[in-house]
Amino acid sequence: MEQIEFSFEPARRVFGVAELNAAIHGLLEREFQDIWVGGEISGVRLAASGHYYFTLKEKDAQLRCVCFRSIARYLRFKPQDGVAAVARGRIDVYEVRGEYQLLVETLEPQGHGALQFAFEQLKKKLAAEGLFEAARKRPLPRFPGRIGIVTSPSGAAIHDLLQILGRRFPGLHIRIYPAQVQGEGAAGEICRAIEYFSQSGWPDVVIVARGGGSLEDLWAFNEEAVARAIAACSVPVVSAVGHETDVTIADFAADLRAPTPSAAAELVVASRQEVLGRIEDAVTGLRQALRYRLAEAGRQLHARGIDRASGLFQRRVGRWLQRIDELDYTLRTSLRGSLEERRARAREVEARLSALDLRLRFARTRRRLEMAEAAAWQSATACMARARVRLQTLAAQLDPLSPLRVLERGYAIARDEAGRILKDATEVAPESGIQVRLARGRIKARVTEAE
Repeated sequence: MEQIEFSFEPARRVFGVAELNAAIHGLLEREFQDIWVGGEISGVRLAASGHYYFTLKEKDAQLRCVCFRSIARYLRFKPQDGVAAVARGRIDVYEVRGEYQLLVETLEPQGHGALQFAFEQLKKKLAAEGLFEAARKRPLPRFPGRIGIVTSPSGAAIHDLLQILGRRFPGLHIRIYPAQVQGEGAAGEICRAIEYFSQSGWPDVVIVARGGGSLEDLWAFNEEAVARAIAACSVPVVSAVGHETDVTIADFAADLRAPTPSAAAELVVASRQEVLGRIEDAVTGLRQALRYRLAEAGRQLHARGIDRASGLFQRRVGRWLQRIDELDYTLRTSLRGSLEERRARAREVEARLSALDLRLRFARTRRRLEMAEAAAWQSATACMARARVRLQTLAAQLDPLSPLRVLERGYAIARDEAGRILKDATEVAPESGIQVRLARGRIKARVTEAE
């Protein structure tokens, strides 16, 4: 009769280590795909690969975490020992050591705004590198002729900038590099725009501008790449981001911070009236100096005596007339060159922006240039006319005192053979030669008798 064996022990299943780790990996991956974990960051280590390794811990528990380089580069807040944080990610099993870990995809500090914490963290880092030192700030050019602007072409900031720049100093050359100033990819576009102006060397100054907004809206200007691009720019950079109360990392890195885009336009260029006022002051100073020099020359002429007055006066007058001719030529040449340059620049801008139909703006610019040209010519002509009248007046005053007028009344000047003026008959010996200067011509004679 056949025997039947009974066993009350459960069937045994033996897992391989790799098999069990794989099973646990699958279980955890299904159950914990998207979780948030809070704790204190500890043991932060940045590997050569660019991955961050750290631990989230509480009083009696800890969780190993890893943030791969592809994710870490976009974190606004970098892991830092001792900071309470919240991490978002998924559970993974590192089967080589049989350990489970959190693959971090987002990291935010607890008790702070993530953006504000990242702002302070980056500010401290760049300040330690000397990126914000006053010694490296460059002064803005006094009269910039070419201005580069980095901003969105559809925002209000560019409208304000162009309106104020055009009103304060018409005829400036302005080049706009369109860039996204908010959202994903904005920092990269801003960096490319700054690098373009830096490498081209075209502008005298660059304005990086954006209107107001929240901290999130302005975050592109708090990126490390933007700050370094501003610091490395080959020309001075003005940061004009947000409203007066908004502060960004770009403000610290720039050569000058403007509270608003409109204020940037005011700071970068002087008004046309201010420049004309300076020119008028210079003209007034030149006139005063000319009057003083002429008065001083007159005093010196009288001090040196009537005999030398005529020759000295003629030389001085000749030099001043020559100087006036040189100034007249220089002024005409400078004005022609400046006007030709402005016309060439206007034509260049008109050609570039013809697609935007700015014909009316260019027409107004040409009319202003022609009015400025006419005013400059009138001022220069009036100044030279007044100088000539003054010179003619001085000549008329000195003319009656000339020895030549005395000779025309019948008198003569006698000189010995050495050229000395004879005032006494005893100064000349008989049979010696003399020269006699008449009103018109000279006579050479020989003395036969002296009484």
